[in-house]
Amino acid sequence: MPKAIRIHKTGGPEVMQWEDIDVPAPGPGEARIRHTAIGLNYVDTYHRSGLYPVPLPAIIGSEGAGVVEAVGPNIHDIKRGDHVAYGNAPIGAYAEERNIPADRLVKIPQGISDEQAASMMLKGLTAQYLLRTIYRVTEDDTVLFHAATGGVGLIFGQWAKYLGATVIGTAGSEQKAKLARTHGYDHVILYREKNFAEEVKKLTRGEGVPVVYDGVGKDTFMGSLNCLKPRGLMVSFGNTSGPVPPFSIGILAQKGSLYVTRPTLATYVGRRDDLVAAAEELFEVVLSGGVKINVNQTYTLKDAAKAHADLEARKNAGSTVLRP
Repeated sequence: MPKAIRIHKTGGPEVMQWEDIDVPAPGPGEARIRHTAIGLNYVDTYHRSGLYPVPLPAIIGSEGAGVVEAVGPNIHDIKRGDHVAYGNAPIGAYAEERNIPADRLVKIPQGISDEQAASMMLKGLTAQYLLRTIYRVTEDDTVLFHAATGGVGLIFGQWAKYLGATVIGTAGSEQKAKLARTHGYDHVILYREKNFAEEVKKLTRGEGVPVVYDGVGKDTFMGSLNCLKPRGLMVSFGNTSGPVPPFSIGILAQKGSLYVTRPTLATYVGRRDDLVAAAEELFEVVLSGGVKINVNQTYTLKDAAKAHADLEARKNAGSTVLRP
């Protein structure tokens, strides 16, 4: 009988239980996959803690790769034996096996391993829409990305540099700053030692940047606004430090007629065609060598609670994979 990490109540890592599960035959529009690798993401901790509520009991996890074991009726582009990956699907990745909507799966191309795919789909697709859709970064741009050594950050830095941009990142230690510099960042600001907004203004000769990518949230939001040039875009796509508190919209006028967006990946790859196109662009930049996907930490799926504790303690950098 397959096993999974399941939560029956929200809370800390200790609420995650290793349990037997029943996986029925796939229904219409579904595929059954046997996971070979599962990606760890900060959003998983939000589901576990209750910050982002999910129906309980729940198997969490948003990203994975594996082998198709069976398909339901009327599935034509995915077949038994295919190696597939996903990063935008109903939660449920923390399992040895699962059923999943087949239209959320993409085939893994030759040259990319299952572990790489599992560690880059959610993060890589996020980087793709940040860089190529929500704001189309070019060689003329200087951009700021917070938490440069997170899973999204390491992909983002490489991809932005591949596009020719000047890339500024923030990090919490010199060790992490060194890692960021090896992943495309031209400048790394140690936010615990320096005011990042002041440093960005120095680096841009007082002009500011056209776009800030902020997945940190509460602790950095207002400072991020101060980094923008007039009519700049603030992309608030996460909240590892907590949700952004309410603020007066008039601040955006005062600081230079700024734009703010709070996007989600689900909106940008909600249609099958958009998902496939985004995944193809991601795979292309990885296969070209422009973005290298390195799995920096691995845990067994059974030890997912330890992985969560380490992630929340900021002990991890870059991509982490859970092995079933």
